[in-house]
Amino acid sequence: MRIAAVQMRSGTRAQPNIDALTGLVTHASEAGARYVLTPEVSLVFAKDSTGLAREAKPFEGNEGIASLSRLAAKLGIHLHLGSLAVALEDGKFANRSVLFGPDGQILAHYDKIHLFDAMLTGLKAYRESDSYRAGDAAVTVPLDPFTLGMSICYDVRFGALYNVLAGAGANLMAVPAAFTVPTGQAHWEVLLRARAIETGAYVIAAAQGGQHESGRATYGHSMIIDPWGRVVAERADDREGVVLADIDLAEVDEARRRIPALANARPFGLKRGSADGARILRKGLA
Repeated sequence: MRIAAVQMRSGTRAQPNIDALTGLVTHASEAGARYVLTPEVSLVFAKDSTGLAREAKPFEGNEGIASLSRLAAKLGIHLHLGSLAVALEDGKFANRSVLFGPDGQILAHYDKIHLFDAMLTGLKAYRESDSYRAGDAAVTVPLDPFTLGMSICYDVRFGALYNVLAGAGANLMAVPAAFTVPTGQAHWEVLLRARAIETGAYVIAAAQGGQHESGRATYGHSMIIDPWGRVVAERADDREGVVLADIDLAEVDEARRRIPALANARPFGLKRGSADGARILRKGLA
């Protein structure tokens, strides 16, 4: 199956982003992709909570979602909207990933579980939890012949999530993202490759890239990684574009046969060492 990751530089208003996304997804489809992933916050990359509140709409009756449903049906592909902000009744938002089938129907959606609350040196604090409400459930969905595991951006730092997804049958992990430049330079590729190696699964990562209208800068470097941890396709910059690769279920089977980490995993407890043990050792050495 041929898959594609779309790299975008989303702005602060939905319609121009939908227009840009439509062109990129159409290009991927014309190149033979049957599954196409877009980045995190594809439809609106808001500058602040005010901009987010102005552009984000409820899930039901959402015109942005309807537009992508029509696009998926027109192209006859699985179209995976990496994420969009969805307005919730309590005044917060969900960072929601949505998968459309080739008929345009929504097959699954996932709300980002791990929210990025951090202070990066030289940058202002990021506190997603000020605006977003975290999800509480992992999601897999059949994507014949694969099973897709859904995640979003900061989730990639939490390997336990991907082990749960793999345990539920996922062998293609989606990581739509908007990584900052400092964290992207330091951690992006190594984290993605680690998730592929740990689970023996393909990883497809569609990223935001470049200097955004919102004032933020993102790393780009969208890529597709095979179950052995090899980068098989990459956009080695932060510009808009498409990354394509052909994936094979036999590669998953072979990687998991060679390194059966999922099968070898065991539950375990925790013991804490004691000061008595250290004193005994010192006495014996004396």
